[in-house]
Amino acid sequence: MHFTIPDEVGGVIAKFEKAGFEIYIVGGAVRDLLMGKSVIDWDFATNATPDESQKVLGKDSYHQGFGTVGLPTQTEGFKPFEITTYRIEFGYSDKRRPDKVAWGKTLEEDLKRRDFTINAMGLTKVKIIDPHGGQKDLEKKLIRAVGGPQERFAEDTLRMMRAVRLAAELNFKIEKKTLDAIKANSTLINKIARERIRDELIKILASPNPHEGVLHLRETGLLIEILPELEKAFGVEQKSPQRHHIYDVGTHCLLSLKHCQSTDPIVRFATLIHDIGKPQTYKKMPNGVITFYNHEVVGTRIAKRIAERLRFSNEQARKLIKLVRWHQFSVGETQTDKALRRFITRVGVENVEDMLELRRADRLGSGARETSWRTEEFKKRLIEVQKQPFTIHDLKITGNDVMKVLGIKPGPKIGEILEKLFAEVVDQKLPNDKKAQLTRLKELE
Repeated sequence: MHFTIPDEVGGVIAKFEKAGFEIYIVGGAVRDLLMGKSVIDWDFATNATPDESQKVLGKDSYHQGFGTVGLPTQTEGFKPFEITTYRIEFGYSDKRRPDKVAWGKTLEEDLKRRDFTINAMGLTKVKIIDPHGGQKDLEKKLIRAVGGPQERFAEDTLRMMRAVRLAAELNFKIEKKTLDAIKANSTLINKIARERIRDELIKILASPNPHEGVLHLRETGLLIEILPELEKAFGVEQKSPQRHHIYDVGTHCLLSLKHCQSTDPIVRFATLIHDIGKPQTYKKMPNGVITFYNHEVVGTRIAKRIAERLRFSNEQARKLIKLVRWHQFSVGETQTDKALRRFITRVGVENVEDMLELRRADRLGSGARETSWRTEEFKKRLIEVQKQPFTIHDLKITGNDVMKVLGIKPGPKIGEILEKLFAEVVDQKLPNDKKAQLTRLKELE
């Protein structure tokens, strides 16, 4: 495998070697280099202590704690370099951080504590240190724990989700012993802070293969711990007379995610859980027809709880909830412009494209065609409707114009007149044109 180490990275290696220290590129940077990917995040391991590293690197370097020294980079797009002293770790009573850390003497000692073989390699300009078979696992496209998987996951249980995330990002499989260990320890994920679980989930959803990532979560038993509401959707039948669905609710949600072309992980998540209210609203009629009345309302409440539980930001939560709440919008040739404006107001102008993408994925995930003539007509009309004003602030005249033309002072009357003009524009009795509105204003004198 041929690859090039950037000059700035090589310069750091040269400085340490000149000072008599060992230093290796480690972690994901080595993995990505060997896979022919571009690298922007460079980590190093060295036998130099943090104080010694700072002496080698000079005044621009800074201590980050936990044996790591940071160094700002000059190469555009690169993250700050992180140089960490070889470490040996002892005890993980909180299933997250070591109880005790000591400086190690060799790179091999340091690599033993890492999570997966493909992340446990060291690289210099001339050689690769690979004591755990990371290169072979890259060739086999396997995620394998370093050493004993039970021990690795006992040290940091979030590594179980990280295994799933790497599998989704790289389109790899999880090696059997590693997979079995995740299954055996899946309940331990509840010991991890929700924010850390959220971050890994978002990364899985943002990966090139989010659908496969969620399948891995389900296969490992992690899904029922993280999103029990979604797990309940599997096996809830939908196929019935007068209905277009051919898959159970959970499978439909997964397939919808698979077809979602948005790169926004929140849109992908909304697509994944858009029908999460169906298990609670399931009803089978005597004629065999299955209904899920108001499932979007129930689903909204569930989405809100999930967003709170996983500590989503206010912005993320608002978007997620809106997409779930209004995904069941109707399209038809008889809809008025007022109905379309109401849809846009509910969803938010900024979310219209995302809602349409969710609908497209929803159709494909149910076995239907990608679109319909009604949907395409709906899209065209949305574009036209958005050219019209949505609030009084969108009128071409202002309160100052009203006062100037009618010669009145500030007060409630100004708002009443603007409301009247706005209503006429909405009903298409008056164009949203300043000259026309000033003319109409004079008629109100």
